[in-house]
Amino acid sequence: MSLVAGSSAERSFVAELAPHLPEWLARQRWFGAKGRPIRAVEVTSRTSLTDAEPLLDLLVLAVSFTDGSPTQHYQLLVGRRAEARGDLEHVTIARVGGCCAYDALWDSVATGWLLEAIREGRTVGDVRFVPEQDATLAPPSGGRVLNGEQSNTSVVFGEHSILKLFRRLKPGVNPDLELHRALRSVGSGEVAALQGAIEGVLDGRPATLAMLQDFAANSADGWAMALASVRDLFAEADLRADEVGGDFAGEATRIGETVAVVHAELAQALGTAERDPRELAAVWSARLDAAVADAPALEQHAAGVRAVYGAVADLPDPVPAHRVHGDLHLGQVLRTPYGWLVIDFEGEPAAPLDERRRPDSPLRDVAGMLRSFDYAAFYQLLSSDPRAFSPERTTTSPLVWHAREWAARNRDAFCDGYARHAGTDPREHGPVLRGYELDKAVYEVVYETRNRPAWVPIPLSSIARLTSEATSGSGVG
Repeated sequence: MSLVAGSSAERSFVAELAPHLPEWLARQRWFGAKGRPIRAVEVTSRTSLTDAEPLLDLLVLAVSFTDGSPTQHYQLLVGRRAEARGDLEHVTIARVGGCCAYDALWDSVATGWLLEAIREGRTVGDVRFVPEQDATLAPPSGGRVLNGEQSNTSVVFGEHSILKLFRRLKPGVNPDLELHRALRSVGSGEVAALQGAIEGVLDGRPATLAMLQDFAANSADGWAMALASVRDLFAEADLRADEVGGDFAGEATRIGETVAVVHAELAQALGTAERDPRELAAVWSARLDAAVADAPALEQHAAGVRAVYGAVADLPDPVPAHRVHGDLHLGQVLRTPYGWLVIDFEGEPAAPLDERRRPDSPLRDVAGMLRSFDYAAFYQLLSSDPRAFSPERTTTSPLVWHAREWAARNRDAFCDGYARHAGTDPREHGPVLRGYELDKAVYEVVYETRNRPAWVPIPLSSIARLTSEATSGSGVG
């Protein structure tokens, strides 16, 4: 069958495709509203990119829900071929107008077209393909989709470039693109350099559709490396963390140094600001009140948490702030043969875009990483001993002590590295750092209560430790 742009089949394409989208969307890993009943999926924007097979259309979908919750917008690159190729069957949406419609990010011809569009700086309708000045892109080629992502889809070209397509769209410049451009302007070597972007329009405002960066080949993420370190420790039950070959503290120190460098570069590129400590405490307190209602296990710790927040509210001086990562954890850092890179500057995905772009204390990122060290240790503990926190257990798991020791050692190592470059130790800002850590841990309790009740003791034990340290006046670590 011949596919010709402008034909009657072409004109009815969107109308025929739309009824198939609700069921298909609900099965996608990156769809952020799983379990919520979809009322309708409307194609609000269509940009036809090619007029020959494969036909490529960039669609913006408005997804509404029967529960009346706010409409969400998603991006979909649809390809069409007269016959379905075997390697595209798993991403086929439907047969429409006698041809196969599918998610084109799995089509090497389609992704090759995107790469060349960025290289050449093409504009198609409201969609702009923007190369960064003097950036070196991968040679012309098709890409391969990386497995494992949840909220976006990334396509790798050889070992040089990676394209991240943002699935859920919101009006405004995505912080990931904005901060990478800022860091490139000051020559940062701690992030994967930006090569280009795809930009469009949503609700009359600029919107970020995708970004192209250097691909960190032969890298490992910090989360996987940390888990391996904890496994090594558990396998040597008679040794301390610093006596095991897989000791992670040296890497934790280097991560701390890298994060401090990135913070300095963000302040240099985008300037500094201040946050009112009373406002911070008020926001945290409101979240705590809502969390206690959702997770009653928090009630016994609420007074201690509020005392920490009160100490922050009583601080006489503003809290220094600048743009930060906003969602930093061990899964957001990559170990390459040359050092550590920080990735994914989108911020907290569930937060409004304006909130994610607001300057915040760098201690927020520090706190996120400290919480991640706790989670790495106790995630591995529960993987090794699922009954470690069972109320029916009469004796404490012997691995609990090792998990706590590993977490404390690596939290301190991270802070040591951060202080080495920043010239100020995060632990010297006890109330504010504790406040950010507790705010994160409170969120974790709610999340685990809803999704993994057996894991609730992980953040609860951290809350108990942090509030106890505040009472005793001991350091944060």
